[in-house]
Amino acid sequence: MRALRILLIIAVVLGGVFVAVDRAAVYFAESEAEGRVSFGDAEAGSTDVSIKGFPFLTQVAGSEFDRVDVTVKDIRASAAGREIRISEIRAQLRQVTLGAGYTSATAARATGTAVISYAALTEAADDGVTVAYGGNGKVKVTGTVKIPLLGQTVTRSVLSTVTLVDGDTVKVHADEVPGEGIPGLEDLVRKKTDFERGIGGLPAGLELEKIEVAPGGLEISMTGADVRLAG
Repeated sequence: MRALRILLIIAVVLGGVFVAVDRAAVYFAESEAEGRVSFGDAEAGSTDVSIKGFPFLTQVAGSEFDRVDVTVKDIRASAAGREIRISEIRAQLRQVTLGAGYTSATAARATGTAVISYAALTEAADDGVTVAYGGNGKVKVTGTVKIPLLGQTVTRSVLSTVTLVDGDTVKVHADEVPGEGIPGLEDLVRKKTDFERGIGGLPAGLELEKIEVAPGGLEISMTGADVRLAG
């Protein structure tokens, strides 16, 4: 009995040591990965990597992780010469395969959400235009235009619908523009308040699927296959 107790104690101690070593290895790997993860050609600010599953060391030995969660903030993507800043991308990656020397990584499947704040959307709009949450799934776009015939400058706010076009372009279109009987006013306002901005520079294999207007910004759901994250 005494020998059995000793063996149990040794097993518990060794198990605790293994867990501690395993968790320390995870922490080190996450820290290293945060400096290597890239999202296509887009420039990014901070990156947070969380490797799921236990034990970690056996996953490393097999060069594949069941699941890795990645959060990237302040991504600056561009398309057609115009930049749009993505406030945050939260992605869940499945079956992440490591390349030779652990210098590259590819996710067999990926899902996630990209968030574009209204401040970032304002930056991407024309000069003198501001974008804010309008409630009920709409955005409020405010712009100032000059009416040549009257020599006056007027400011108009419109509620607009936001849609995703061709899987890579955010389109903002006013539902209605109050004209107040002024010829050509609607066209002038729409030239300011209606716009499209492409989102480029993201990894190949990652596709934008659906866009929702939320109080905190535009939330764009993403999905992908064979998404290359580094290397």
